[in-house]
Amino acid sequence: MEEKARFAVGIDIGTNSVRAVMGTIGKDDEVSIVGYGEVSSEGMRRGSVCELNSPVKAIDTCLRQVEGMSGVPVNAATVSINGQSIFSTKIDGMIAVGVADHEINDEDLARIEDAAIAGKVPANRKTLELVPYEYILDGQGGIREPFGMKGARLEIRANVISTLAPDCENLQKVCESASVEVRRMVPSVMAAAKAVLTNKQRENGVGIVDLGGSTTSVAIYEEGELQYVGVTPMGGNDITKDLATVLMTVPEIAEELKLRYVTGKFEDGKDITITRDHEKYEFSREQVNEVAEARLEEIFDNVRKHLKVAGYDKRLPEGLVLVGGGAKMRDIDAFARKQVELAIRVGKPENITGVADDIKKPEYAAAVGLLFIDRDMQDFAPIEHMPKIGVKSKSSAGGFLKNLFKKFK
Repeated sequence: MEEKARFAVGIDIGTNSVRAVMGTIGKDDEVSIVGYGEVSSEGMRRGSVCELNSPVKAIDTCLRQVEGMSGVPVNAATVSINGQSIFSTKIDGMIAVGVADHEINDEDLARIEDAAIAGKVPANRKTLELVPYEYILDGQGGIREPFGMKGARLEIRANVISTLAPDCENLQKVCESASVEVRRMVPSVMAAAKAVLTNKQRENGVGIVDLGGSTTSVAIYEEGELQYVGVTPMGGNDITKDLATVLMTVPEIAEELKLRYVTGKFEDGKDITITRDHEKYEFSREQVNEVAEARLEEIFDNVRKHLKVAGYDKRLPEGLVLVGGGAKMRDIDAFARKQVELAIRVGKPENITGVADDIKKPEYAAAVGLLFIDRDMQDFAPIEHMPKIGVKSKSSAGGFLKNLFKKFK
């Protein structure tokens, strides 16, 4: 009997664009892309929902593109969440689990996570991800998977990623209105890391920077685990606005200037002429460079501040990987290398086949990463068994991990 095809879907809901990717999952969890779509986004501000109806239309239009290409309806997906309220917090906790020969079970794992989160994550925030660094059982540290081990006292050291609850609830409403059930919400920079980083990079120490339209997100990995996440409310749109303001032109022409003529080397050259509706507009290349460079310096100054806060300034052997629409700028890697004093490369999604050539681009990194996460979620539970809200609240954070332990056990 032929096995029923499995599909995974990732939807990256950004300030400028909504991108969605669908793939079929092979027997070795290989991903073959069967559909993708991209439309302009509305109703989003600095990565968060600011108006409920417009994003619904954008998501619906984008998914119609995916369905038209794949011939498969989209009913559920893993989606991105963004915004400056996302950050990470180091936590620890301890519980008594019983007598010395007690075996660690699902309930113990959920209790230890609740104990660690209590008092560390305010009531108005939702837990998006809990990353355990180590468990300590009866004084023995360095344990990665305590499920089934015996002991009386269990401790945890972990990193919890959270965001404001209203941001989750509004995004949930938008997806429900677009008839999409949310399997899980994942910060876009963490999703992009899933698509472009290797295990070796995560082990050695690497950072990923998602250069979006109105936000710049940073995530840092070391020893195989997520160490830090931070978001700056600034991105490519700010360069466009600066150019429009200083050069006294409309945003459409400023955007063309940015995409066609701004490069990370900011070299001198001839003045720029743009023709629009049979009318010519002339701009000084020197002035264009000055405006764009000033804003890019500010963006990467903030990236470096995140590195310093996390304790990784000039301390990442694998350097930084740039993704997002802003990573398409010519020579952006050369500019970033000078600003942050680290190795820099531009990341593109890997390990995908099918109709994938058009999405092996830095701006599709988050959408492809969300697809990978959606694939992995289906290993743990079918969609009808997943919680309705695709984030982990204090009471449900342990569910993901205990199912993961079950899988490995």
